[in-house]
Amino acid sequence: MLYYLFEYLEKQYQVPGASLFQYTTFRAGMAILFSLIIATVYGKRIILFLQKKQIGETVRDLGLDGQKQKAGTPTMGGLIIILAMLIPVLLFAKLNNIYILLLIVTTLWMGVIGFLDDYIKVFKKDKEGLKGRFKVLGQVGLGLIVGVTLYFHPDVTMREHTKSIITEQYTVEEVRGQDLKSTMTTVPFFKNNELDYSTFISWAGPGAEKFAYLIFIPIIILIVSGVSNGANLTDGIDGLAGGISAIIVFTLGIFALVSGNIFLSEYLDVMYISGSGELLVFITAFVGALVGFLWYNAFPAQVFMGDTGSLTIGGIIAVIAIILRKELLIPVLCGIFFAESISVMLQVGYFKFTKKKYGEGRRIFLMAPLHHHYQKKGYHESKIVTRFWIVGIMLAIITVVTLKIR
Repeated sequence: MLYYLFEYLEKQYQVPGASLFQYTTFRAGMAILFSLIIATVYGKRIILFLQKKQIGETVRDLGLDGQKQKAGTPTMGGLIIILAMLIPVLLFAKLNNIYILLLIVTTLWMGVIGFLDDYIKVFKKDKEGLKGRFKVLGQVGLGLIVGVTLYFHPDVTMREHTKSIITEQYTVEEVRGQDLKSTMTTVPFFKNNELDYSTFISWAGPGAEKFAYLIFIPIIILIVSGVSNGANLTDGIDGLAGGISAIIVFTLGIFALVSGNIFLSEYLDVMYISGSGELLVFITAFVGALVGFLWYNAFPAQVFMGDTGSLTIGGIIAVIAIILRKELLIPVLCGIFFAESISVMLQVGYFKFTKKKYGEGRRIFLMAPLHHHYQKKGYHESKIVTRFWIVGIMLAIITVVTLKIR
């Protein structure tokens, strides 16, 4: 909103300094500053409110060290992240940008699903929370909204790179590419690393690319569901999900900066996505909210994010990656989320297989998700979190390096 206010003041009254709001980097800097202040200053008030309303975590006895001491710790702390992120976005972002609107919808949509889950756990005393089918239905619904919007909305375009041509006078001229609709995405580690989803339906004959949405939208639904569940599973010990998410989102900010700048994208030979530079404002606000939340969520945690936070974080990360056409990098960038999800699937699958074959269930890990396995091995959760953060940083570096590894 402030963007439009200062744009008006600059045009009508030439107010000194108003032009600063035209720069995405300035608004991104203000967004992260405001989100940090909101999360750290007002986060404490939200925690006190949650304590007053006795919105505390119900801890199941899993035989983990320090687990019982966490009973009663306020949950639904994801509200801190959501508020600290959305307020700066509403103040500093261009609210007519389709990507910003899509991410606001994602935040509210997943926030409501997570809130309902936490509400049922806390107030209905149902440890299972929202039924799994309703969570899946919500994730599929969001994936459908995102997929349909990105495929059909006229503002979602990519620009062809500038090309050099030789004129009839044998001089070289540069011709800037046009904005066009595309289902192109980035494939890491390969030369000519662009893949068009429409190729998966080209076997149907000429004109079949018009129906690429039959491939594109289900893939989007799968990614949104997978990443949001991965973030949810990672939220098991103090500071783990918040810290890993901050690393992932910061890395996506680098991609947004590059993909949204015509000169940087030309120089690095990556896709230029029209309008995606505005994502930087949302991303910096998100990073600030996550880091501010860690002030209270680091060991020993004064508040848990709950599903209100974890499902929302995962959904936003997935949608940002999809917008930037970097969704195929998710297994690398979100490697911690991926490992946590795989550990659960392997554990459950192997247990069922061995129970059917041998009459008793056997386990691959001492406990799943993966971070609980290391807790069972006797590692302090602060050490587990720190080492997972280090691995997350390494994965982020590898992800950024893919800009030039072809």
